[in-house]
Amino acid sequence: MIKLVYILSVVLILSGFHTVKAQDKFEELPEDFHTRHAIYDYSEDVLSNTDSIPDFATKSNPLKITGTVFLGDGVTPAKDVILYINQADDNGSYELKKHHNKRYVYHRGWVKTNADGKYTFYTFVPGKERRSNDFKKIHLVIKEPNNVEIEGFDLIFDNDPLLTKSCRRKIARNGLDNILKPEKKDSISVATKNIILKRQSMDFAKK
Repeated sequence: MIKLVYILSVVLILSGFHTVKAQDKFEELPEDFHTRHAIYDYSEDVLSNTDSIPDFATKSNPLKITGTVFLGDGVTPAKDVILYINQADDNGSYELKKHHNKRYVYHRGWVKTNADGKYTFYTFVPGKERRSNDFKKIHLVIKEPNNVEIEGFDLIFDNDPLLTKSCRRKIARNGLDNILKPEKKDSISVATKNIILKRQSMDFAKK
């Protein structure tokens, strides 16, 4: 009961300062609405640096991901950077919905870093399909301001048994810092993940 009250309190606090309107706030859809990446499906002017994923308050393993986004020098905070995540549910399945006949992953969220480069997602640890040999993962996409390119990679978990020593060495060789190390704090796990904006071995897409 205490755990439920704690989680609901967090959600109420969030809702008090963060209300995001979906794309249907616009009377006319953009011409490229059905082909563009989902990161563009929310308007920048309604984003804050904190968001909660759908069903966050009802999940048994809630997770807070927070950190700072830096410019390439690793020191200067990067403001107005949009971060978009989507993930499987706690059973490892991707729940799909439709919006104006465009399919999307239901468990998703957007933030835009503040002047200090700070961001926070309230989500949950995704599950993994029983027959899958893949990591538990949260898909992250990044868009810098005034740049049409977006870049993305998967956030994975330090305690995943599939994350072997050889996998860790490969990740280190590629220069990718994508491992989450959640720590239990009260009734929620917290993972700090700072991000440095730099060109590395990532997937790229264009609007």
